[in-house]
Amino acid sequence: EKELDLTATTDGVSAYKNADFVVIAAPTNYDSKKNYFDTSAVESVIKLVLAVNPNAVMIIKSTIPVGYTESVRQKFGVKNILFSPEFLRESKALYDNLYPSRIIVGCEEGNEESAQVFANLLKQGAVKDDIEILFMGCTEAEATKLFVNTYLALRVSYFNELDTYAEVRGLDT
Repeated sequence: EKELDLTATTDGVSAYKNADFVVIAAPTNYDSKKNYFDTSAVESVIKLVLAVNPNAVMIIKSTIPVGYTESVRQKFGVKNILFSPEFLRESKALYDNLYPSRIIVGCEEGNEESAQVFANLLKQGAVKDDIEILFMGCTEAEATKLFVNTYLALRVSYFNELDTYAEVRGLDT
């Protein structure tokens, strides 16, 4: 419904060269045998952004372990990395971006202005008008994301189990 000026590219250098913000939404598959998230794709993007445009503010959107944002900030010696979880339901990603229940941006001291600008960009991109924006530390934002994921998975499991119970007992669902 709105005119957009978007360019798609697989060339990281041209994508990041003049960017003010870089949203990192790389896969972080969870390895249950090793009990960790594979964050190598996130770190590859961070390295490339730092090489091309070290002043760009990077916002991690990937699912990551609690404490990860702080650890990569220390590892790379930078402060311009934020975490902003997304709460997208399966097959509802576009709708959930246009009508978010809330916007959370995790930032630390010194990032408040960038966090505010980024949150406002997300709000401007939404169709919904009254969106709650929450600012918190990166670690708290990471914990919130994992808690919400766990809660939703538990809820799905509970209702699947309840449905199975009702079916076995011959109850209408």
